[in-house]
Amino acid sequence: MPDSRVIPIRPVAAASGAPEVVSLYQKHQPIYARSVTGRYATWRWICVWLTQIVFYGLPWLQIGGRQAVLFDIEARRFYLYELVLVPQDLIYLAALLVLSALALFFFTAVAGRLWCGYACPQTVYTEMFMWIERRFEGDRLQRMRLDQAPWSAAKLARRGGKQAGWIVLSLVTGLTFVGWFTPIRELVPALASADIGSASAFWALFYGAFTYGNAGLLREQMCKYICPYARFQGALIDRDSLVIAYDASRGEPRGARSKKADPQAEGLGSCVDCTLCVQVCPTGIDIRHGLQNECIGCAACIDACDDVMDKMGYARGLIRYSTENAVAGGWSRAQTLRRVLRPRVLVYGALLGAATLAFGLSLAQRSPFEFDVIKDRSTLARLVDEGAIENVYRLQVTNRSEMPQQLRLRAQGPAGLVVEAPPITVGPADASSVVVRLRLPAEAAAALAGRSVPVSFELELPATAGGSAVRQHEKSTFLVPR
Repeated sequence: MPDSRVIPIRPVAAASGAPEVVSLYQKHQPIYARSVTGRYATWRWICVWLTQIVFYGLPWLQIGGRQAVLFDIEARRFYLYELVLVPQDLIYLAALLVLSALALFFFTAVAGRLWCGYACPQTVYTEMFMWIERRFEGDRLQRMRLDQAPWSAAKLARRGGKQAGWIVLSLVTGLTFVGWFTPIRELVPALASADIGSASAFWALFYGAFTYGNAGLLREQMCKYICPYARFQGALIDRDSLVIAYDASRGEPRGARSKKADPQAEGLGSCVDCTLCVQVCPTGIDIRHGLQNECIGCAACIDACDDVMDKMGYARGLIRYSTENAVAGGWSRAQTLRRVLRPRVLVYGALLGAATLAFGLSLAQRSPFEFDVIKDRSTLARLVDEGAIENVYRLQVTNRSEMPQQLRLRAQGPAGLVVEAPPITVGPADASSVVVRLRLPAEAAAALAGRSVPVSFELELPATAGGSAVRQHEKSTFLVPR
């Protein structure tokens, strides 16, 4: 009797003809998202207007005779209204990135991908590009027919108009982006006179092409395949996070019916299987199959479904913002809200609150100037008049404000130490290098021969009207030779 644990291997005759080639890559199917109106569509457009007013308008805002927000990389100065940041302040940039990450964790745990659906630049510019597309090519059915139609003068005019609109919007966006790093009131006249710098021209064209490619060509592919947020959101949300949810217990079994028909009598749920929720989805998913990582939480399907429910005379909310536990358990709004303050949210919220408080306090207590002490390495110590010992230092002073500063220098160290330094004046948002000499008389130096003595430099900004004096200290050493 053969051993049943042995799997027999039998030869298979080779198939006739050429071998079949199977592609591992699926051809991209274009998505023709249908336009939709409703309360969530209105909120999306409000977010579009708000974000773009900030992006396009803020570079034109002036304060104190300069651009209010300017990241001047060439001068190594970042201007945020009255706040001036220098390269030594990069710690604030790192802190801001940490705050952004914590905010992302916190809001995702509470409300899912609301950022993606309403304020993400990819979503915002896709909405703008699709608005231009609809103006020239029409809504979903018209665009599908136009794609299938042969080329003609009318088709060429529609496609050309759309492309022209996309290119203009992309170039304006690219130019505005450069205007955050180069004064835009100088950049635009330079462009008009064809005197724009090569670096500015390159980055304007690069960012314009980037916008065109993302919002005009890639669209949902950026959200589905490229953006990493869709991949790790599963680690941030749980069954109590707010997501777009389809109420299967109410909607199934789905099916078409007359408006006057009684769905219970026909054994049907509230879903009429109109597929409008799929047609309006910018990523082309069917939310009735459950939460998917392609869902960006834009709520277009909610607007479409609510409109159908109104026409059928059914209650709204077949598709709604809810949580998986709330939909499965049939919870009320109060029961759902009770689960908002759960351990995950509390931890993220506490970290975000503590980090925000520390960031704000650090900015509030930030000194208006900064200085570093660099000891002269070429001559560590030298003998000068009457046997005195002299050490030379270089002070690098940075003015973090937009007011000129006159600073007072003092040095603390061994008895008899004398400071020799010129007046220290630093221009607005400028840096200055000052040579400072510390001299120790011969009598005091003799008692410290062969030692390295600690010294402390104190730089003081005198008190002004309505403010107190500001002092900064830096440590160094004073070398006394044998």
